Amino acid sequence: MAGTYEKRLMEKIRELRQVDAVAREACRQRWDRLAKPLDGLGKFEEMIIQLAGIQRTDQVRVSPRAAVVMCASHGVTAEHVTQTDDSVTAMIARAIAEGNSTVNVMAAAASVDVLAVDIGMKEPVPVSGVLDKNVVRGSENLAEGPAMSRETACRAILRGMESAEELSAGGYRLLAVGEMGIGNTTPSSAVMSVLSGLAPEEVTGRGAGLPDELLLHKIRTVRKAIAVNHPDRNDPLDVLSRLGGPDLAGMTGLYLGGALTGTAVVADGFPSAVSALLAMKFCPVSREYMIASHIGREPASGKLMEMLSMEPVLHAGMALGEATGAVMLFPLLDVALALYEKGETFQQIHLEPYRRYPAS
Repeated sequence: MAGTYEKRLMEKIRELRQVDAVAREACRQRWDRLAKPLDGLGKFEEMIIQLAGIQRTDQVRVSPRAAVVMCASHGVTAEHVTQTDDSVTAMIARAIAEGNSTVNVMAAAASVDVLAVDIGMKEPVPVSGVLDKNVVRGSENLAEGPAMSRETACRAILRGMESAEELSAGGYRLLAVGEMGIGNTTPSSAVMSVLSGLAPEEVTGRGAGLPDELLLHKIRTVRKAIAVNHPDRNDPLDVLSRLGGPDLAGMTGLYLGGALTGTAVVADGFPSAVSALLAMKFCPVSREYMIASHIGREPASGKLMEMLSMEPVLHAGMALGEATGAVMLFPLLDVALALYEKGETFQQIHLEPYRRYPAS
């Protein structure tokens, strides 16, 4: 029987609605009127059209925007599947909150605000810049049993949705979602293995740079976690609670919250995209509100994008995390939107417009 938090989550999910087809078409027609080859900006035109549908207007805006970094501790680090210990999670969360981390430098250049969210860190970080949405003081070791209770996973999803609602109410039009949690590519790989049906060795990568011996150990750990927990692949909440972590749950909630509030959410790397897949499993409509930024190095990244029906525009071999890949996309959207807003039309230059012809 579903608990209180699960019922609340399902009630919120039922409120999600599809994007606005009328706004999408108006945006597409505006692109076609511009004095350029039809679809000349390729996927960038499609992204602006998608944003029109999400925002329910052809007057698209990509500012203000924020990068939301979900921070959590993972019990699976006890299995020695990472190069560093869990203390680094708190260290980087503090740096993000103080404006000194990698994502802060990149975000400043791209005019993106950055928000560090404690969704499940083992110890609180006593810095004012960390938003407290904590639901648990770190996950359990998924190689020994469930990473979280079903209730905890629900609470973390709801906190992620709450974050999206608060940011939308604050005027943000575009959100990037990333994570900071040492060890989180292990639960991400486990979740991906179950949802995709691929073997652990096909989905498990080196994370922040494991050598061969530790990679093999990480694969064995993912296999063990799946065997120990017996997750139901048809129940995304069961998969998430048994094999995921608070950061994955929080990111899942941010995607769902973006769909609820009409705010586009840009996926970052592997854990962020795995959370996007979870959100889509909870509610397929949420996929309409997601934008892919880049394809990462983890071996299942291509399959993951295929399952999400996403085509990232950036293929640069990035693996930084912290929403940095998503932040890299924002300046490109600025350029595309500039043409959409300011480009001359065929009518303005007195030229016969290009026509669309049916495919042969």
